[in-house]
Amino acid sequence: MKSELKLGVVLPQTEIGADPTGVRDYAQAVEEMDYTHILAYDHVLGASTENRPDWRGPYTTADMFHEPLVLFGYLAGITTRLEFATGILILPQRQTALVAKQAAEVDVLSGGKLRLGVGIGWNQVEYEALGEDFHTRGRRMEEQIALLRLLWTQTVVDFKGKWDTIPQAGLSPLPVQQPIPIWIGATADTALERVGRMGDGWFPQMPPNDKAREQVEKLREYTVQAGRDPSSVGIEARITLRGLTPGNWREQLEGWRDLGATHISVNTMGMGLQGVSAHIDMLRRFREVVG
Repeated sequence: MKSELKLGVVLPQTEIGADPTGVRDYAQAVEEMDYTHILAYDHVLGASTENRPDWRGPYTTADMFHEPLVLFGYLAGITTRLEFATGILILPQRQTALVAKQAAEVDVLSGGKLRLGVGIGWNQVEYEALGEDFHTRGRRMEEQIALLRLLWTQTVVDFKGKWDTIPQAGLSPLPVQQPIPIWIGATADTALERVGRMGDGWFPQMPPNDKAREQVEKLREYTVQAGRDPSSVGIEARITLRGLTPGNWREQLEGWRDLGATHISVNTMGMGLQGVSAHIDMLRRFREVVG
């Protein structure tokens, strides 16, 4: 099934630097090139490897991350058309009501252009530092998703769950989108079932190969089992340019289009690009190649 693709970019989190001028220039250049959205992902803390010789995580204290929701509040004020997506926010390590408030604010400031991508994460160090339970994160996230939707659509919420209690309280202002779309990043079968049952969209993390086709088919099956229309669940794939030729760029784009992707984000990290302008130039070249 082919679909119209929205083509966005992955913020080069670990390489863009902390200069707000560079972040501004990047976002405005992305908008000028007619990319539709910026995706940013979430790490609150990096683990030090000084006393962790067996550390296997992909990120440490040496890796820089902008906080996505604060970042999007800034970008909403300096762009006009861009949409924003967290891909993903590690929801169970955060307070649900606070995420609801922050996301609603971004949605208001951006004129209704936020997609909240969520996931359970992998870094136990972050969970411990933020005072949350790493081992119940999957079950807690399901409760959080239900509560977020209540908080975004009702002026007063009365909720008592296993992890969260809202004693007749609510957000003001409510978001423009009621509710804000919630997308889920996942690859395990249990997580794909969760997407099919309660997600507005899915973030796969692979090229458009046989494994991707198998997972898309599973997602559609889970969506039907949940009594939902598979076409109502979006798919945002990622094209990581590192190690690919320009010919591969178009192949991957068309491959994901054939698999029914609704969104694509272009990742320029890991290519040895020096400075914000080099990332912008690479995105311009990608645009020229794929049209």
